[in-house]
Amino acid sequence: MYLRELKLNNFKNCQSADLSLSEKINCFVGLNAAGKTNILDSIYYLAFCKSYFSLTDKQNIKHGEDFFAIHGDFHFDNDELHTISCVQKNASKKSFRCDKKEYERLADHIGKIPLVMISPYDSDLINGGSELRRKFIDGVISQFDAVYLNSLLNYNKALQQRNKQLKFFLENKIWDSNLLEIWNHQLIQNAVPINEKRRSFLEEFVPVFQRYYEIVSGTKEKVSISYISALNEKPYAELLAESMYHDRFSSYTNVGIHKDDLQLLIDGHPVKQFASQGQQKSFVVAIKLAQFDFNYRKIGHKPILLLDDIFDKLDDNRVEQLVKLVGDDHFGQVFITDTQKYRIKLLMDNTTVNHKIFKVNQGVITIDDE
Repeated sequence: MYLRELKLNNFKNCQSADLSLSEKINCFVGLNAAGKTNILDSIYYLAFCKSYFSLTDKQNIKHGEDFFAIHGDFHFDNDELHTISCVQKNASKKSFRCDKKEYERLADHIGKIPLVMISPYDSDLINGGSELRRKFIDGVISQFDAVYLNSLLNYNKALQQRNKQLKFFLENKIWDSNLLEIWNHQLIQNAVPINEKRRSFLEEFVPVFQRYYEIVSGTKEKVSISYISALNEKPYAELLAESMYHDRFSSYTNVGIHKDDLQLLIDGHPVKQFASQGQQKSFVVAIKLAQFDFNYRKIGHKPILLLDDIFDKLDDNRVEQLVKLVGDDHFGQVFITDTQKYRIKLLMDNTTVNHKIFKVNQGVITIDDE
């Protein structure tokens, strides 16, 4: 599967673009803030119905305009061609369509366009809070497991309702454990399979990640990822019972899969405290390449791979090795952004892989004919 054509209107700093793309490697070169990352973000939109960076859709409308539109023509492995479209107007909710047919639920689209993005912001996986690491693991599993995604959505709805109930009890100085038990049941019903799926996922994922770390870093450092969850130690019903007093007076559910985390280690030490910037970069790139590999094996289609300005803090040998790796037949369509045109030209001149190079300047995108 690959993206054959991409059309943009009023998306971030790009007023208009109509790009015919290579089915293998597409490179976008330009200065910082030229709009390279915006192109990758538009492709991410077509896979996940949202931006990789912005919290609200309307933030992505070009300043002074009333809407943005993204259209992508995808060629699938069965030779079918489907057009995915996202339109956001200032005065209405987001419209997301496949071949002009609007989705009733955005969740029904997740997984149809397998995609992995690697960005400088991914360092937050290491340095940010646990919510970001949960979001990562949930995003990977949800791309190939619709049951997991539904369980996660149902859990979050029940969690929200339980927290509202706890707040109501506290504000009105009342207590009804039977009423709370309704939400406890829904939490347990969805949390247990989520916990089991996260554990089984990491058992498969970690060996793949470790192999890619060795390739990207060129070292024999031992890296690991482990799943931290209170549900690994006790049944969720027991945890909720033990936390009842705390929940009652904090008006918040203090235990559950919404508190889970991933422990990231290098040679037995936390990556955040003990890894260099280069090691952290290699760690994150390896995680994302393992995500690609894992999704490929589960779905049977090669995900699209977006590499946004990831060459910084990687030496020239690692950069060349990484480009050769993603140019291999194991990988499908790849999008790369870089500020250094000479580096991209040199890397592409040394490969026989089909590719296109685009220049980006203040949101204007042109093919590089030099």
